[in-house]
Amino acid sequence: MAFAVGISTASLFLRRMNEEALALFSAWGVPCAEVFLTSFSEYEPAFAELLAREKGKVRVHSVHVLNTQFEPQLYAEHPRVKADAFSWLQKVMRSAQILGAERYTFHGIARLKRTFRENLPRSAAQTAEIAAACAAYGVRLCYENVEWALYNHPGVFSALREGCPQLGGVLDVKQARITGFDWREYLAEMGESLATVHVSDVDASGRMCLPGRGVFPFGELFSRLKDMGFTGAVLLENYSKDYASEDELRASFEYLAHLAERTP
Repeated sequence: MAFAVGISTASLFLRRMNEEALALFSAWGVPCAEVFLTSFSEYEPAFAELLAREKGKVRVHSVHVLNTQFEPQLYAEHPRVKADAFSWLQKVMRSAQILGAERYTFHGIARLKRTFRENLPRSAAQTAEIAAACAAYGVRLCYENVEWALYNHPGVFSALREGCPQLGGVLDVKQARITGFDWREYLAEMGESLATVHVSDVDASGRMCLPGRGVFPFGELFSRLKDMGFTGAVLLENYSKDYASEDELRASFEYLAHLAERTP
């Protein structure tokens, strides 16, 4: 199998703390994970050291943060605002380094104001600066398609890569559904830059559910990934309200792992 299948700790949000989630994944035999850091205290390198002690055999593929806490401010024009944001970025990158994570799942600018206007050449230059700060810690900046953030339609990633060739991509099939664009369009745009895939499922009525319980064509997705030579990670990322027991989450992971193995 060219790529790994794992779980994001976000799938256990408010059920287990990150350190507990990683220990649980290790007990389940999950090979890799994304750690969703959700508070300023969790951005501190000391917390990463705790996670490193508790993660067992799990390889931390990537880290993620609560976007609005500092990511949009990395693009700020005010020098103090920008400097403070970069200080938090450096802490997160040091934490990623401690965990052995080589990728940072990134949302960047939030489209929260009606007056927001795209200026992709400017954003690309700023993204290159952010990517360089990540690279200093051995971490690749990876933009995720997110409905309410900068990359909410095909074309944005291509424009950003013009000014930041080292940029990686994160395909989120849930967010693709929300934006109304086909996930295949995002996949084609990211191409060889794809580093991570976030997966969930949806039933025939459009309600989100765990992979294996809905209608999403995982066989086709895995086949396309293998045809591309994808060597990153496919990570199960559902909301904790999408299931009743942790055993259901484990069964969904096992479903994905087995399907990936069987896909030619």
